[in-house]
Amino acid sequence: MPTLFVTGTDTDCGKTHVSVALLHALAARGKSAVGYKPVAAGCEHGPAGLSNADARTLWAASAPGFDYADINPVTLEPPIAPHVAADDLGLTIDPAALIEGAVALQSRSEWVVVEGAGGFRVPLNAQQDFADMVEAAAWPVLLVVGMRLGCINHALLSVEAIQRRAPLLGWVANVLPPEQPRLGENIAALQDRIPAPCLGIVRAATPQQAADEIDVEQLEYILRKTP
Repeated sequence: MPTLFVTGTDTDCGKTHVSVALLHALAARGKSAVGYKPVAAGCEHGPAGLSNADARTLWAASAPGFDYADINPVTLEPPIAPHVAADDLGLTIDPAALIEGAVALQSRSEWVVVEGAGGFRVPLNAQQDFADMVEAAAWPVLLVVGMRLGCINHALLSVEAIQRRAPLLGWVANVLPPEQPRLGENIAALQDRIPAPCLGIVRAATPQQAADEIDVEQLEYILRKTP
């Protein structure tokens, strides 16, 4: 069953917004889809224990029948880099265990949308980062570009890093408020330079609306053609 890794140019670029929009778009096409946030830093204590707002949003948009722990197995309270937060707690994040969590979801759903944390090279432990995990799992990647000043450099560096380790299926331009000057020219510059299609220009405020701005049909077609 398809598993897609959603990464971003940096923190707060819109990975969750786009991931949840994908879940809604897939559901609208009759697909059983589940979100997966393997590692979340910046968690809060609540009635059900420690949880993360982004992971809860993924959970709510996923097909029914999953527990929160299925969606987000590693919850870290401090809103800092995951490997630092884990080290403070005396924990070591194991990418192999995180991949196993995704495999378990694959057996129960047609699609798994895996959302990273921060950018593609964010460390997981002293030796490994998200890129290592994605390469080991052989997951294809969708890049979310937060459209703001500096995004062209961030996006192109991310593309280079991704293509060394995994198939880049495409990218999504997530228009952040306030809209950056010369947005159209910036998107065009990225379209000229990224060797993968732009699968959406997301402007909608809600993931339900944003689902209509992502070309899931083209994404599925590319995924079928990817070795």
